[in-house]
Amino acid sequence: MEDEAEIYDGVRAQFPLSFGKQSKPQTSLEAIHSTTRRSSTTTTTATTNKTDELPSLSSSSKDWLSSLRNPNSNSSTNEDEADLIGPPRPPPDDEDEDVGPIIGPPRPSAAQLESIDEEEEEEEMVGPPRPPPGMSFGDSEDEVEEETENQFRIPLSNEIVLKGHTKVVSALAVDPSGSRVLSGSYDYTVRMYDFQGMNSRLASFRQLEPSEGHQVRNLSWSPTADRFLCVTGSAQAKIYDRDGLTLGEFVKGDMYIRDLKNTKGHITGLTCGEWHPKAKETILTSSEDGSLRIWDVNDFKSQKQVIKPKLVRPGRVPVTTCTWDCEGKCIAGGIGDGSIQIWNLKPGWGSRPDIHVEKSHSDDITGLKFSSDGRILLSRSFDGSLKVWDLRQIKQPLKVFEDLPNHYAQTNIAFSPDEQLFLTGTSVERESTTGGLLCFYDRARLELVSRVGISPTCSVVQCAWHPKLNQIFATAGDKSQGGTHLLYDPTISERGALVCVARAPRKKSIDDFEAKPVVHNPHALPLFRDQPSRKRQREKELKDPMKSHKPELPVTGPGFGGRVGTSAGSLLTQYLLKQGGMIKETWMDEDPREAILKYADAAAKDPKFIAPAYAQTQPEPVFAKSDSDDEEKEK
Repeated sequence: MEDEAEIYDGVRAQFPLSFGKQSKPQTSLEAIHSTTRRSSTTTTTATTNKTDELPSLSSSSKDWLSSLRNPNSNSSTNEDEADLIGPPRPPPDDEDEDVGPIIGPPRPSAAQLESIDEEEEEEEMVGPPRPPPGMSFGDSEDEVEEETENQFRIPLSNEIVLKGHTKVVSALAVDPSGSRVLSGSYDYTVRMYDFQGMNSRLASFRQLEPSEGHQVRNLSWSPTADRFLCVTGSAQAKIYDRDGLTLGEFVKGDMYIRDLKNTKGHITGLTCGEWHPKAKETILTSSEDGSLRIWDVNDFKSQKQVIKPKLVRPGRVPVTTCTWDCEGKCIAGGIGDGSIQIWNLKPGWGSRPDIHVEKSHSDDITGLKFSSDGRILLSRSFDGSLKVWDLRQIKQPLKVFEDLPNHYAQTNIAFSPDEQLFLTGTSVERESTTGGLLCFYDRARLELVSRVGISPTCSVVQCAWHPKLNQIFATAGDKSQGGTHLLYDPTISERGALVCVARAPRKKSIDDFEAKPVVHNPHALPLFRDQPSRKRQREKELKDPMKSHKPELPVTGPGFGGRVGTSAGSLLTQYLLKQGGMIKETWMDEDPREAILKYADAAAKDPKFIAPAYAQTQPEPVFAKSDSDDEEKEK
């Protein structure tokens, strides 16, 4: 076989490289993922160096601890050799060398050494406890950062961006299986991405415009992932199937009805909406009209329940956000007056909230999130804070995290799959050098764990950590661009971005299209001659009154000789007669009375119409004398 391979290589070397079957170059997965690897400067860790946490130690103690961690280091070996007094140490047992007679007591065996170590461990320890075996006193900041990330297993090593929007991406939804992603934007569109059908170009397979001229404010998948809810700035939410086809639109209420409970739907723009986590037929929406409504997706004509929040003063205060708990037995709403109100779904429940936290935030609330055990509630607000609430003691928050700028009404909070961490995004402020960040917090210690820079110029709005993919989604954008950033780690993430990044786009082939060049040859045969343009022929026919069947224009203006419209002398014959004196127009200079009286004798002699009927009873007409005669006499 080796001889055949050598012969083939020798013969192959005589031919050009383009000869024969070409083998496609295979790109390794390491090379593919190296192109999407994030730079280490974009992540900052809030943990301190572990050497600062330990008590001060003497130099001898440090040397002892370093020797425990690095027994084979060169520095310790040199120091041991320098301080060694007496004959050299005997070699280990496995080396068969003659070292001469052993003087003194024999060396203890390995079993005796282990028993001695166990007895020493059982004795009471004096002084500070030994550091854990994984800790070192010379770790750099990068190593501490890596250890922190590995402790929580945050997938941050690689990043891809799902582009396509022209403004900030304000809504995000990933289906429970992790195969499809929805992103909605302030550019009024919703884009649908499918990881199984995408290649490395990361293009969306469908684009929707739910409501013309209205921003997309929230998206939510059903529990079975066969439909999704789209909430826009209009008063009507829409339901789409998995492929983006419209299934229905909820009705709009009558804005002239004062009591919101008597309207069949919302009367002003929606602010938020979410599908029930368990029931596939129930959804929840909130609106600027000051109400929350529960709908049945099988009935688009009217809602099932109307919830009116409790207000200090009567009026309409918008409900800025809403959410279900993980079991669907509880509803939380963020009210425009800064309060958080929670309703438990039980028989006979009404609009009166079971939990009412007044002035929880000093500004509008943009996001609420329940923990899976139903004990913790997270709230995010325009006031730049994130608050952690214990539902068993709701009067005061457990922790308040400040300095989190927020300029978008859709900024939310998300939990990690094991709920040890929770994360939120920040907005970019004017004249600030800090870009859009993704901040991770420890739920148990209630402290900042890590900050991840997503974009230097764009604000981070929505975020999600998918449990099955183990990948983090973060939407970002500004007034001119928008995208969904997807963070993953090839070692701990599954499917999702790993599938589409490794799939190269299809190479274009010359057979994919047919070029049809246009050759102009005026002297070609009639069979190959282009069809002549009939534009000039149509224009010529339109000017011809007979071919175009042009109707006769209406006759207007004064007439002459019993015909209308002929006094202007439009005819050549009339013009010649008028110029030759054969047609005299004297009516301009003639007295109307005299013109009538000149027919008096003919009418008396030969009456035709009225005169014969009244011949015997008609009185004699008496005509007044002409005014011209009287004027002459006066003169």
